[in-house]
Amino acid sequence: MIPAPWRVVLLLACAAALNYADRTSLSAVFPLLQAELHLSDLQLAGIGTLFLWSYAAGSVGAGFLADRLPRHRVVAWSLLAWSLVTILTGLARTAEELLATRVVLGLAECLYLPAAVALIADHHPAASRGRALALHLCGLNAGLVGGGALAGYLGEEYGWRIGLFFLGGVGIVLSGVCLLALPGSPRSEAPAPPAPVGPQLRGLLRRRGYLLLAMQSMLISVSTWMFFNWMPLYFRESFGLSLALAGFSGTAVLQLSAVGGALAGGTLSDRAAQRAADGRLRLMTICYLLCAPCLLVFLSGGGMAVISAAVVLFSFLRAVATANETPAMCEFVDPRDRATAQSLMNMLNTLAGGAGVFVAGYLKADWGLSGIFAGVAVLVFAAAGLAWQARPSQT
Repeated sequence: MIPAPWRVVLLLACAAALNYADRTSLSAVFPLLQAELHLSDLQLAGIGTLFLWSYAAGSVGAGFLADRLPRHRVVAWSLLAWSLVTILTGLARTAEELLATRVVLGLAECLYLPAAVALIADHHPAASRGRALALHLCGLNAGLVGGGALAGYLGEEYGWRIGLFFLGGVGIVLSGVCLLALPGSPRSEAPAPPAPVGPQLRGLLRRRGYLLLAMQSMLISVSTWMFFNWMPLYFRESFGLSLALAGFSGTAVLQLSAVGGALAGGTLSDRAAQRAADGRLRLMTICYLLCAPCLLVFLSGGGMAVISAAVVLFSFLRAVATANETPAMCEFVDPRDRATAQSLMNMLNTLAGGAGVFVAGYLKADWGLSGIFAGVAVLVFAAAGLAWQARPSQT
C-alpha cells in the first residue's frame, strides 16, 4: 500500500500530465488548424494567449477557493471540468468557436495548480517537499511531451479532433479516481482558516522575498510559453519534419530533459535547504546563469542535432532551477496562504506568458523564431538576478 503522502503525489502527477497535455496539444497540429479553420499567425498565437489570459483572470479566485475548501475536491472537480472542455474543443467548427473554448479551458484549469501544490505541501514536510513537488513537476513535463506527440500522430492519421476526444475521455476517468482515492489534507497538518481576502493579499504583497520570487517566475514563464507554443512549428518549418515528429521533437527536447532536471532539482533543493537558509535560491540562481547562454545557439544556424543538444541542456538546467521555486515559495508564506500565493504567481505567470506568446507571433515574420528564442537568454539572466535578491538574508 502506497503511503498517503506519496499516493497524493502519484495521483496529482497523473492529473498534472493531463493538465499540460490538454492545454498544449493544439500546438502540435497548428498546420491542420490553419488548413481547416484558416487561422492566421496571430490567431495561432491567440490559442495560447487567450488560454493564458483567461487562466490568469481566474487564478486569484482559484487560490481563495483552495485555501477555504477541501483541496482534494477542488483538484477532482477542476480535472472533470477541463476534461469536458477539452472534448468540447474537438467539436469546434470555426476559428471563433475554437478560441472561445480556449478561454473556458483557462478558467477550468486555473483551479487545479494552487490546490494541488498546497495539498502536496500539506502532506510533505520541508525535508521531502522538494522531491514531492519535483515529481509533480515531472508530471507536468511528461504531459507536454505526451500531449504533443499524441496530438501530432493522431492529427496526421485521423484529424486534429481525435486527440482532444481521447485526452478528454482519459481525464473524465481520472477525475472519478481522484474523487474516490485522493486523500485530503491530514488533520495534523491542515492549515487554520486564512484571514479575510483583503488582509490575506496585503500580507502576501508585503513579503519582499515572495514578490521577487514571483517576478523571476514571470520572466521564466515568458520564455517557457514561447517555447511550448512555437517550438513544434519551428521544427516543422526549419527541418521539414512531419506533424507527429515535429510535435514530439518540439516538446521532447524541452521536456524529457526537464523531467530529469526536475528529479535532480528536487533532491538537490532539499539538500541545499538543509545546508543554508537561502540554499534553494542560490541553486536556482546558479542554474539560470548556466542555462541562459545555451539559447545563443539559435543564432548559429546550426543543424537539428546542434539545436536539440543546446535546448536539452537549457531545459535540464532550467528544470533544476525551477524545481526550487515552489518549495522556496512555501517557505516564504504562511501554510494557510499557500494556495493563494501560488495562484497569484500563476496569474502573473500566465499574463506574462500569454503576452510572450502573442509578441512572438507578432515578431515572427521579422525576427524569425530563431531570433526570438535567442532573445529569451536576456530574460533568463534577469531571472537569475531576481532569484539572488530574493534570498532570505536580503529580506
